[in-house]
Amino acid sequence: MLITTTNELEGYRVVQHLGVVRGLTVRSRSVVGNIGAAIQILFGGNISLYTKLAEQTRQEAFDLLIKQAESKGANAILAMRYDANEIASAVTEVLAYGTAVVVEKVG
Repeated sequence: MLITTTNELEGYRVVQHLGVVRGLTVRSRSVVGNIGAAIQILFGGNISLYTKLAEQTRQEAFDLLIKQAESKGANAILAMRYDANEIASAVTEVLAYGTAVVVEKVG
């Protein structure tokens, strides 16, 4: 699967557009995680517990995006983006989205 944040994929041409695809996950921070992060906040710097949670959440949304694109028969995703919103206190949704396409190498 080829994935790019650009609208075109250099060296390839789009032969079929399959539509918008997305991967959505909703995560919450645990009480234990919040306590650990609060301790890290006291010392300043990177809050590694939140960094790890954010990275895991983005990866999960990304994996779901790829799964949906593959189920449509895509071999590439163009204009891939992330979006995140807080749904409730300590509950965040992360959306990965893009355009599923079939591409073929030029030349």
